[in-house]
Amino acid sequence: LVRMKFLQLLSRKPRKLEMLFQIPFCQKQFPHMCLATSTSLYSKKKKVNSYEQVDQEKYKNLVYSVTSYKTSAQTPETIFEEDNLLYGPPNKHRPPVKAETKTPKNWVPLINPNKRIPLLNSDSNHPMKIALQKTKMPSVTRILQQTISPQQAFYLERWKQKMILELGKDGFAEYTKNLFLQGELFHAALESIFLSEEMATKEQKEDIAISGYLSSVQHVLKDISEVKALESAVQHETLQYLGLVDCVAKYRGQLCVIDWKTSEKPKPSLKNTFDNPLQVAAYIGAINDDANYDFQVSCGLIVVAYKNGSPAHPHFMDPELCSQYWNKWLLRLEEYMDKN
Repeated sequence: LVRMKFLQLLSRKPRKLEMLFQIPFCQKQFPHMCLATSTSLYSKKKKVNSYEQVDQEKYKNLVYSVTSYKTSAQTPETIFEEDNLLYGPPNKHRPPVKAETKTPKNWVPLINPNKRIPLLNSDSNHPMKIALQKTKMPSVTRILQQTISPQQAFYLERWKQKMILELGKDGFAEYTKNLFLQGELFHAALESIFLSEEMATKEQKEDIAISGYLSSVQHVLKDISEVKALESAVQHETLQYLGLVDCVAKYRGQLCVIDWKTSEKPKPSLKNTFDNPLQVAAYIGAINDDANYDFQVSCGLIVVAYKNGSPAHPHFMDPELCSQYWNKWLLRLEEYMDKN
């Protein structure tokens, strides 16, 4: 009863707290208590810091680390260490391992130092067009196809199986046939443009199969001049391979081997073109070795045109980039020769 009376008094207003001291039984039964009228009685009891009771000398380093850091003591390095122990190294964020730079055994320079260029190059308005002769030499396309990486082969096969599943075998065969035909028509239309120095004919513009591709490359054609070769055969006598070059012309003042590609999907960067840069580098080296051409080339251009007419992506390859892909091409060529 006394305790209940005491709690009731505490819950009332501070002014009535004085009544507590006027109650006789409180004075008699609690003579040892000394109460004050301060409002501090209503404040919460101060919490005792449990860390203060720790033997800080004994656990000095531990106590300091716990009490001194306001933020987490973990760093990115420690987090990665913990993750590696628990889950192993993350595959997606693993830094790429730099492969050792291989040097071709039979290295040949991209620019032919022994080729003599006439002082006055032929400035004929008619581009060269050398027919491709059947020889025992392998083509650039064949070499690249037979030395494709296992990863690329896997993705190509997966894409093929997916298309067959959607279209059937006959449908897929028809699809690839139409793609090849569209490429031929597109190259023929470009050839007629360069030969006549005019726009494509009305029939070609209205051809639904290639009209989108022609619209796609219009902004690139404005930067092309002085066409020197169209659909012309080239061969490298020293390295024993040949190919068929789409176009050799100046792009923004730089003489380039130009490769026209068609695509239904956007390819905004050079890496999206897979082995096409190696193909261009192979053609550049062949032209520079071929005596039929009285000039040498050090740059390349890959133009990806789109069927829906969206602006084509031109990927320019400067001399340094061409040299890098030339070395890669030589390695692929060696791989092919070793297999065959």
